[in-house]
Amino acid sequence: MAAVRAAWGRRFRLEVEAATAAEAMEAAAAGADWVMLDNMTIPEMKKTVRLLRGRVKIEASGNVCLDNIRQIAETGVDFISIGRLTHSARAVDLSLEIKTTRRR
Repeated sequence: MAAVRAAWGRRFRLEVEAATAAEAMEAAAAGADWVMLDNMTIPEMKKTVRLLRGRVKIEASGNVCLDNIRQIAETGVDFISIGRLTHSARAVDLSLEIKTTRRR
């Protein structure tokens, strides 16, 4: 993180994925702008949000579904990402053909 900040300053937001509260705190201390709590239990997420609140933006990710999204939102995270929206979607094959025309 220090190398990125040295090279680019604060032009970019840095997001770090954390699987534990300790990793999340380490990311915040190192200068992350955003911490993604990945595959945490609801109790672990609540604890981590209490520790991070006001220091960084907090995103919840991993195992998010309609059955638990309310519980996740109630932990106080700023954002919830739902991978199921894309990795479970059926692929569609699209093409776009562009033809030039003469101006008259």
